[in-house]
Amino acid sequence: MEEDRLIEEARQGNVTAYGELIKIYSPIVERFAFQMGHRYQDIPDISQEVFIRVYRFLDQFSRAKFTTWLYKITLNVSRDYFRKEGQHHRRVELMKNEPNELQHSVDAEGSLLREEEDQQLHQCIQTLDEKYRLPIILFYFHEKKYEEISDILNITLSTVKTRILRGKSQLKKALEEAEKKEGKQNG
Repeated sequence: MEEDRLIEEARQGNVTAYGELIKIYSPIVERFAFQMGHRYQDIPDISQEVFIRVYRFLDQFSRAKFTTWLYKITLNVSRDYFRKEGQHHRRVELMKNEPNELQHSVDAEGSLLREEEDQQLHQCIQTLDEKYRLPIILFYFHEKKYEEISDILNITLSTVKTRILRGKSQLKKALEEAEKKEGKQNG
């Protein structure tokens, strides 16, 4: 498989192979980071940190699925970034208080939101607690199976199922509330 060859060559110091891994997987990393709630302008920094960690720890990568390992690294880098920058609590407020910034960057973010064309859906997903948001994102937008989500998030299979079910319910309520709010503004 091409992925295995590139990983092995990158482990042996082949910079071209490592560059190919970045080229192949950076859209996934960027999209996942954005869906986790990072601002568009922060995505390159997060992606860069993810691939620095991949490079540093590539020799420790076991024969597990590479994308699962990559999602775990992206998740850890994202959490570190939120803590470091103190944005975890401000990101929802940013969306509420600075709609012009969001509207201004919608075109640039369009490539990250290929399947999420509805900005309202994205905003509602961001209001979910992380324990529900991450399984929803991984299952519906990254097409990960329950088993992969369990491995990425380091939770049991039954917990994945429960969180997806509860997350869907909360997301449905958030979307209904957003539609009501929009209806009042337009009415």
